[in-house]
Amino acid sequence: MAAAAFPDVSAIKFEGPISKNPLAFKHYNAAEKVDGKTMRDHLRFGVAYWHTMRGTGGDPFGPGTALRPWDDGTNSVANAIKRAHVAFEFIEKLGAPFYCFHDRDVAPEGATLQESNKNLNAVVRVLKEEQKRTGIKLLWGTANLFSNPRFVHGAGTSCNADVFAFAAAQVKKAMEVTMELGGQGYVFWGGREGYSTLLNTDMKRELDHLAKLLHMAVDYKKEIGFKGQFYIEPKPKEPTKHQYDSDAAACLNFLRQYDLLSHFKLNIETNHATLAGHTVQHDLETAAAAGALGSIDANVGDPMLGWDTDQFPTDIYLTTQIMLVVLKMGGFTTGGLNFDAKVRRESFEPVDLFHAHIGGMDAFARGLKIATAIRKDGRLAGFVKHRYASWDSGIGAKVEAGKAGFKELEDYILKKGDAAPCVSGRQEYLENLINEFI
Repeated sequence: MAAAAFPDVSAIKFEGPISKNPLAFKHYNAAEKVDGKTMRDHLRFGVAYWHTMRGTGGDPFGPGTALRPWDDGTNSVANAIKRAHVAFEFIEKLGAPFYCFHDRDVAPEGATLQESNKNLNAVVRVLKEEQKRTGIKLLWGTANLFSNPRFVHGAGTSCNADVFAFAAAQVKKAMEVTMELGGQGYVFWGGREGYSTLLNTDMKRELDHLAKLLHMAVDYKKEIGFKGQFYIEPKPKEPTKHQYDSDAAACLNFLRQYDLLSHFKLNIETNHATLAGHTVQHDLETAAAAGALGSIDANVGDPMLGWDTDQFPTDIYLTTQIMLVVLKMGGFTTGGLNFDAKVRRESFEPVDLFHAHIGGMDAFARGLKIATAIRKDGRLAGFVKHRYASWDSGIGAKVEAGKAGFKELEDYILKKGDAAPCVSGRQEYLENLINEFI
């Protein structure tokens, strides 16, 4: 058996808020029940293979800084297999129940699709063995349709039909291995499904082609009997100027337009929502209102920086607001909280991977407990219900039931004389109320 990659780190334990141990949970206690369900089952944490195992700390101004002594720097299958063993050592010691990956994260791309598939098969065998050994599960898989130069003009939206065919073949294989590994979902993220300029873009044709790719995926899912949930992950820009999956509303509109909504839910990422000019709560509520909130990429962006910084979430207000939405929709089913986040370039030692994930897991554990307490208290929900009370009876109830039109509403106002706001929004009161719990 190979030597441990993290020999100085034992399994991360819950030691409570008074602990000063940096390698211990202060708030995340996996077995603790909150509102009838364990924290593990509420939060369903996942580790992102791409950032945790493949991130180097590089940026546009310099190469990677990360010290990863287990990685020999080669793009070989042997190194990929070694990396897979390290990944499961890390996830097992961390105590996360899930992980997520792109096909090209876990196995090197070959000179041909056939060679790439062969490489992937070799590593998937190891992943399968490690899942069996540890009990760790695959939250979702996906295909990297954005890194290789062939995807310079997109994948499903490429102007080149051969590239579209390659993308379809790559998705087919990624779906197969996700199913083989028992993945509970499969994500489509359109990293280059968009445009840099409309001068050279036939937008309608590109959107039609993207819909065809997704319909093919739906058909193949049925054919192979894959029971996992399909997700689309919104992002407005970067690397392209405009991506077609720009935010939750745009994704929902696309899915409805092409008769795909019954087959997909959304995987919402905090940093992507802020790049779209929204709060993550906005995109979560938009998706949840459509019955389409499926999973969350848990991270945060830096408000001083206008790009996707993918930082670990440590803001308790943020995690509380996220968990309020998740609890309101009844919790996760196939989805969860995947840490699509990376340590900072200056945090280059292997142990920093633990510090980062521990912080994020503790922040969400606190968010879960606070959100549960707010819901149990009832004042927030009660205020919102009272604010819309005029819709529960009288003319409001008739409008909602479809029993009133313009003529009826005109007659109603003519008799009433005027309309005036009846309830203050009390934003400051509500902010103070949240602060009571935090």
